[in-house]
Amino acid sequence: MTVTEQQDIPFLDGRLLIALPGMGDPRFEHAVVFMCVHSPEGAMGLIINKPTADLHLSDLAQQLDLPDAEAADAHMAQIHMGGPVEHGRGFVLHSTEYTADANTMAVSADFGMTATLDILAEIAQGNGPQKAQLMLGYAGWGPGQLELELQQNAWLICDATAKLVFETPDDMKWHAALDSIGIDARLLSASGGRA
Repeated sequence: MTVTEQQDIPFLDGRLLIALPGMGDPRFEHAVVFMCVHSPEGAMGLIINKPTADLHLSDLAQQLDLPDAEAADAHMAQIHMGGPVEHGRGFVLHSTEYTADANTMAVSADFGMTATLDILAEIAQGNGPQKAQLMLGYAGWGPGQLELELQQNAWLICDATAKLVFETPDDMKWHAALDSIGIDARLLSASGGRA
């Protein structure tokens, strides 16, 4: 990919990627990915619609010996698989009224991301952000890799809203993201092309 082609794709920080059928990677089937960082050096995002089957915040809080671990699920029960990279590392995507000073990355006007134990302890105690989602692992792309996947029709892009990210049930996020850009999922094909 040339520099000119890379410049044709705007940076996607704070937006959502919607996996298209036929992308070829089963880890991203029907995935909706919140983009935290996108630059010429690469990209990093968090899958927001793949909950873990049997791991909850109280389990993680007990493993990490956090205060109020037993009551943590009252504040945020579900943990999500954020992507295939570094499964043992946690990331909290959250509303912007919460910040942990230098440890919170302001992704956009509506979203922040914090990856420290302090935020987990605060959530477990009921003092965390008003809206938050915890992910283990992340999705990562090297320089030019995401741009190539976009050109190969692996992803669509839509705006991220707090309603879509935090309030829409996980099993409806993919359809809701497509609906937000006027696309009926029933009309999508697993094959694509370029004109």
